[in-house]
Parts: sequence; C-alpha cells; structure tokens
Amino acid sequence: MGGFSFAAERPIEKYHKSDILFLISVILLWGLGFFTLFISSQNYAQRMFNDSYYFVKRQFITSCIGGILFLFFLLSDMKFIRKLVPIIVISSFVLCILTFFPGISIEKNGARRWIRLPMSFSFQPSELVKFSIVLFLANFFDKQERLVNPDDKNVAPSVVVFIVFLAVVGFQKDFSTTVFIAVVCILMFFVTGSKMKWLIPFTIVVIPIGVMMILTQKYRLERILGYINPDSFATTLNFQSIAAKKAVTAGGIWGSGIGTDLNRINSIPEIQADYIFAGWAEAMGFVGVIIYFVVLGFFAWRGYRSSFMCPDRFASFASFGCVSVIFLQSLLNCMVVCGLVPSTGIPLPFFSMGGSSIIITLAMCGFILNTSRCEESYEINTKSDENNEEILTILDFQ
Repeated sequence: MGGFSFAAERPIEKYHKSDILFLISVILLWGLGFFTLFISSQNYAQRMFNDSYYFVKRQFITSCIGGILFLFFLLSDMKFIRKLVPIIVISSFVLCILTFFPGISIEKNGARRWIRLPMSFSFQPSELVKFSIVLFLANFFDKQERLVNPDDKNVAPSVVVFIVFLAVVGFQKDFSTTVFIAVVCILMFFVTGSKMKWLIPFTIVVIPIGVMMILTQKYRLERILGYINPDSFATTLNFQSIAAKKAVTAGGIWGSGIGTDLNRINSIPEIQADYIFAGWAEAMGFVGVIIYFVVLGFFAWRGYRSSFMCPDRFASFASFGCVSVIFLQSLLNCMVVCGLVPSTGIPLPFFSMGGSSIIITLAMCGFILNTSRCEESYEINTKSDENNEEILTILDFQ
C-alpha cells in the first residue's frame, strides 16, 4: 500500500507491543494536569469570563485535538512520518512568519506569537517548532549516519536550519523559548555523536546576541534584576512569582485540599498558565509534589528507554528529542514556580492552559509510544533470524 502502512495493516503481534507503562504515565500526567486546571482556574475564570469552567472546557477541546494527533503519530508507520518531515518543518516556518502580520496574528504584552483562529482560539507556532526541529534533526542525523564516506558527512545544513528557526522564534520576542529550543538542539547534536566543532563559532556569535537581546529589552533585564533582588519588584514584576511561592509553601506536607481553602492561588494572576504548578502544590502539598515528580520521572525513564533501545535511528533520535522537550520543559517550569530560576514564560506540559502546548505535547507522546514498537519488532526479527540460523546449521546448509 504505497510507501507506508498503518498499524492496523501490520502483523498482529506488532500491534500489541507498545509500551503500556509509558502510555499509563501519559494518561496520569494528563489527568493530573486536567484536575489541577479544574481546581485552580475556577475563580479566575468566573471573574474574567463569568464561566467557572471556561478554561476547563477549552482545555478539553484542545486535548481532543491533541488526542487525534496522538493516535496519528502512534499508528502511522515511521517511513510515512519521515515523508511528512519536510511538510511539518516548512509549515512551522510559514506559521512563524505569519505571526509578523498584524491581521493574522494576535499581540499580547507587546509580543506577536499567536495565530488567530476561529472561536477565539489561537495557535502558537513556536510550540510546533519544538517538535518540527526535533524531527528535522533526527531525519538529518540518520541520513548522515548512512553515508559510507566520512568526508561526505557535514552538519552545516542542520546548523543553518537550526539558526533560522532560532531567529524566527527570537523575533517573536519569545526569548525563553528560543533559548530552550537551542538547548534541546545542542543536546541532540551531542547525543547523536556529531562533531561539536561548530559549537565554538556558534557560541561566539550567539552569546553576545543573547546578551544584547536581554539588555535591549527592559522587561528581560528587569526579570534578571528581579531574580537577583526579589524585594525590589515585589509589587510589580515579581508579584506573580512571590504569590506562587506563597501558594507552594501554604500547601505544607499534605496540602490544603481541593475545596475553598485554596486561598493563595486566587492571588496569582492567570493561574491557569505558567504558574499552575502552584495550584497543584497548594492543593496537594509536599506529598503531591513528590507524586508529580515520581510520575514525571517514570515518564522520562520509559520514554528514554524506548529511544535508546529502538534500532531505527530516526525514531530513536526523534524520540529522544521529544522526551527531552517535555521532561526538561517540565523541570524548568517547576523551577520558575519555586523561584529557583528567573521567570521564563515556559508552560508546564499537560498542566498549563494552552491549546498549542497540549496539542503538540500529545503529538510528541504519540510519536514516542510509536517508537516503543520498534524494540519489540526488532526483538521478534532478531529471534527469527537466530532461529533460522540454528535450523540452517542443523540441516548443514551453511
């Protein structure tokens, strides 16, 4: 059936070999996130939209869309997904460019990062970039590994695409996402065994540009100064951060429960977004925080396990990048909420209200779960080859 097939067309023994434990971790994280949004956002939603379940309803709708993409990337053959990589990369680039057009994009707080959609929905292309750049680099590195002559291997094209995407995201005034994408990409370069000589000139050029971007934007500089001296911006820039830390500590060991006792989170502006982890911490306390990190760690373990054990290099590289995006972004967001790093504006995967984030997160999870199939089919093929060799030896055909 052409160059690809869906899981339903594969042998039945391969269809039932997905990592069920990884799937359970995804369901748990989504469930915890949806529950936290439900208990944390009702008061704010009532004040702003006269509907206590405004954010919950929208998160459910976008989760359904993300679920469709989850199934698509889970059931699609890897060869078919590889064919889609150029389309995904070009689409994400075009969407990033569209954010620069006022009639199409939406401006919030002086930045244009969102594409206007019907029914007051929006889409943030930089979320798609996280997925598309991972797929591109995985596809590129796999092709480089297939080259027989070492002299033919060249990382320059990947570095160029890497820098172009950093530029378009950076021009959207999304400095935090730009830095995060750079970190994930450099990590992929390192893990795939690519020569890191390019990193020296890249660092020499990019670091001064990054410093200049911080110094030329007042709010970025204030975030750094506010992190160094929190009291100096206690009633302005650091108000949200300080309120979040109070909510985290108010949870104590066992938490304040899920009822009307959640007083601290009511003082956090837009609790449904980047600081939603404070709602979980106040409701469930230190025990709940530990539970979250256990589930997150389990998610990362099963995801990285599938990546490292997959014999398909493209699937292995891309799965590693997807797990890294979700895992590192989760850690970074929690560190921001706890005041360990300056405010970044990075959402918490599965938790933060935002259609773009939950859709792309679920799509990446579908891809990771698809990767877990490779290990099983590889084991089946290996055992089959070993059995064939034993039979040939017994029959003296070798």
